[in-house]
Amino acid sequence: MITQEQFDQEVKSIIANAIREDVGDGDHSSLACIPENARGKAKILVKDKGILGGVNFAKKVFAYVDKNLKLDILIEDGSEVTYGDVVMYIEGPSQSILKAERTVLNSMQRMSAIATKTRMFVDLVKGTNATILDTRKTTPGIRVLEKWAVKLGGGENHRFALYDMIMLKDNHIDFAGGITNAVEMTKQYLQDTGRDLKIMVEARNLTEVEEILTLDGIYRILLDNFDYEDTRKAVKMIGDKCLTESSGNINETTIRFYAECGVNYISCGALTHSVYNMDISLKAIK
Repeated sequence: MITQEQFDQEVKSIIANAIREDVGDGDHSSLACIPENARGKAKILVKDKGILGGVNFAKKVFAYVDKNLKLDILIEDGSEVTYGDVVMYIEGPSQSILKAERTVLNSMQRMSAIATKTRMFVDLVKGTNATILDTRKTTPGIRVLEKWAVKLGGGENHRFALYDMIMLKDNHIDFAGGITNAVEMTKQYLQDTGRDLKIMVEARNLTEVEEILTLDGIYRILLDNFDYEDTRKAVKMIGDKCLTESSGNINETTIRFYAECGVNYISCGALTHSVYNMDISLKAIK
């Protein structure tokens, strides 16, 4: 998985790029009508309901823009919020508050939406052994924020990127000439390069599950687009030989049924690619 150092660097890069993108050579609206020495106070207001995300990221954005900004945090990440809740107060140079505003709101709205959807899915599988995972189906450039939000909602992160786990999917298998070829070449590659990466293999049917089970060193089998009956059969076949994961056709209607099949993990791209942003605003306090 991603290290803390990598995580911190990703966050710093996101903030720097977002401010560069939004501010350019200056926030001319603020520069035009607000004196440089003007000070003000504002609040971040929730106009929706769900699970809050992005508070700690917002702290980092405000600090990046102006270390003189003072924050009074009332509601922390992962908390349930509803319409009218005040998340935080911000006080300091008025130009700085406005400079940070859009980056803060865009991020909090998106992260809150993901945390909210994740929490819903986590609640739907309560009482089973299934853990909810995200995928790499994230918005380019802000993956770390979206995966951060999944954890705030009670889910767990799948691999962060292509470099931290071997995941042999259908296209890898087809290009490599089959499951056995793909796995054996992968083991040789790991040995030759001295890398210690877990191997996960996708199965498209029960026959492929049988073939994967003849191979050693498999960490997890991904049961892709299996129906409930075949998922139950696959879980029984696999037993404790390796971990199991369901993916494909996973939504709020189907997720409980897959969890009850006995899989260890359920991954769902919709956690990050199909959400509606929570309505959050920043309002000046006169």
